[in-house]
Amino acid sequence: MQKTIFITGASSGLGKSTAKLFHANGWHVIATIRDPEKENELKELPNVTIVQLDVTDSEKIKNTISEVLKSHSVDVVLNNAGYGLIGPLEAFTDEQIQIQVQTNLFGVINVTRAFIPYFRERKSGMFINITSTFGLMGYPTCSIYNATKFAVDGFSEGLAYELAQFGISVKVVAPGGMQTNFAGRSLQAGMHEAYAQLVAKVSEGYSEEQIANYTKAEDVAKIIYDAATDNREQLRYIAGNDANGLYQERLELTPEGQFEKIRFQFIF
Repeated sequence: MQKTIFITGASSGLGKSTAKLFHANGWHVIATIRDPEKENELKELPNVTIVQLDVTDSEKIKNTISEVLKSHSVDVVLNNAGYGLIGPLEAFTDEQIQIQVQTNLFGVINVTRAFIPYFRERKSGMFINITSTFGLMGYPTCSIYNATKFAVDGFSEGLAYELAQFGISVKVVAPGGMQTNFAGRSLQAGMHEAYAQLVAKVSEGYSEEQIANYTKAEDVAKIIYDAATDNREQLRYIAGNDANGLYQERLELTPEGQFEKIRFQFIF
């Protein structure tokens, strides 16, 4: 029997790569996109259903998912929609911070909450939530992004305990750097002159040479596919060499030890 995955933020990058991989493996894909009229590639694929959805609109989330479930069965929900707000905290307006939290955190919560009664009644289902290496460790100029991704990680772990009794699983995929347009289309940066030296130092890690070593979105998509199909009771999947290296370092040094190491790099 054909399975179905519901994906948020499927217009580009990891979301689109994951949609194409699941489709290639015989799944029906419900790809939600904020601006469907701009999407051409997924529209051409059979067994891909395009649905308009902006995850910052809580009412639209409820109504859209209710309509989807009237005509489709769903086995896996991938909460992928999100973007990075990068820069020192002082550089951001209230609105920038609110939209970051609304997208990266409340979008995940509201999509998940809309599906739970359906999965609970079926006594099966899976949520896969995309976090980040920066949902496992803090980093300078990422405080608000860290806040949202740490929150999704904690939300996912707490929810996994709640839903286990109903046969519903919750998993987290935490990618490191990816060779996508995240640094362009999906990243918003703020600048404050008092932090110019810090920002310059952090920017060294985002050079073209560094980005060339990042994991391809297609490889992270494979890890998402594995998480959806491996039948393991595993919570976190760390995706990418840089992500695995940093996470292993955190385990070996302890979080406090890693904090000291990173802090030392940014003392001027």
